[in-house]
Amino acid sequence: MHEEVKHPCVQHKLALIRDKDTGHKKFRELATEITMFLCYEALKNVSLKKVKVQTPIATAQCHMIDEDIVVVPVLRAGVGMLDGILGLVPTARVGFVGIYRDEKTKLPVTYYHRLPPQTEGGLCIVIDPMLATGGSTVATLDLLKANGATTIIVVCIVTCPEGLKKVREAHPDVAVYTAAIDDRLNERKYIVPGLGDAGDRLFGTS
Repeated sequence: MHEEVKHPCVQHKLALIRDKDTGHKKFRELATEITMFLCYEALKNVSLKKVKVQTPIATAQCHMIDEDIVVVPVLRAGVGMLDGILGLVPTARVGFVGIYRDEKTKLPVTYYHRLPPQTEGGLCIVIDPMLATGGSTVATLDLLKANGATTIIVVCIVTCPEGLKKVREAHPDVAVYTAAIDDRLNERKYIVPGLGDAGDRLFGTS
């Protein structure tokens, strides 16, 4: 399952983050803002518990999130989305997965992972700005499930049919939330029209 979040604010910010003239400072700000909108939608079905809160006037019957949430940015670009989701769920734990794509084979290579213990019935959220070939995402999902994760969603800013197909075939139980499903991959496996290399644009590298 996948959902393309077409809220006007998301689409407006998506236009800005795509712009080649947007510098790394603004790019980071936009990545954070878009992530908050996407995660707002992705978290709409999390479990709640009833709590009593004492207001200045009286006792209020309220609800609070009752789910163990683990956020996993895929290094390095996924770090640029981390503040966005932690702004919504500051109590979430954070794990990290480092994967790069071999330039010759185009296959994912895992070079680092550090994950919190998984809680049965908890929710794991993978964040990465680009879901392109789907190789890195599938490798991350494989790793998370091997480490005990049972409920996982993926949040990305931009994806394409090829990446969605690969994730769907390998992990049909994982939902993907995105701001845009672009046309295709080019011969270099970049999303078209995409937004360029998200890592370079986030951190001012090339």
